Amino acid sequence: MKRRDFLSHSLLGISTMSTFSSFMNSMDDLTPSEQLMPALFIGHGSPMNAIEQNDYSHSWVELGKKLPRPKAILTISAHWLTRDTRVTAMARPKTIHDFGGFPKALFDAQYPAPGSPDFAALTKKIITKATIQDDYEWGLDHGTWSFLMPMYPQADIPVYQLSLDYYKPMQYHYELARELRALRKKGVMIIGSGNIVHNLRLLNFSGQTYDWATEFDQKIKTFLVDRNHHGIIQYDKLGNAAQMSVPTPDHYLPLI
Repeated sequence: MKRRDFLSHSLLGISTMSTFSSFMNSMDDLTPSEQLMPALFIGHGSPMNAIEQNDYSHSWVELGKKLPRPKAILTISAHWLTRDTRVTAMARPKTIHDFGGFPKALFDAQYPAPGSPDFAALTKKIITKATIQDDYEWGLDHGTWSFLMPMYPQADIPVYQLSLDYYKPMQYHYELARELRALRKKGVMIIGSGNIVHNLRLLNFSGQTYDWATEFDQKIKTFLVDRNHHGIIQYDKLGNAAQMSVPTPDHYLPLI
């Protein structure tokens, strides 16, 4: 599989530093005339990554430097789950601190990026497989601003969010994503934000990696590189490793 094919593919995972380096090399291979806006999947991890200096935040800083500058950013966050599909349509989305138990510095963090009512309207127009509702109440949750703060610290690029319909199957989200691809030709960078492996009940602070987590993570990465969309959608066929890695689909859905 060629690097530029991997870059232009709508299911793009950047969850390790080695994959990140390969991704950056692929950007250098492209001429400006060949560049669509990228579609990314970012494992946002702990909200503290927004304000800490670590490998994750450093990689996001580098992304912001190397990627082509978009006209707007559309994010699909694991933390906006609805019974329908909605798009933020306000001009000034608020910064949502949708977590608890973290230091005051994290709650003080603000990401005052403008919204994009125009691109929200365009998103509704290009999607034919679902009825998308305008939303004026949500804003930018930490599944969006936690990595955008390091990527684009000036907060000068319009950002808007699309919700996940938690009651729809994987195939629904896949078909929706296929229509969203048209936005990349309009200057919109699309970012899914979640985690391939997300099981807080078994969170291990010792740094030890579970075998089932490694197995599932590597399998999904292989599916991504091989463009095995069927395998990604039917991840639950991967047995116990899938059950342990994805006990609920909220953080996996943005990958689709």
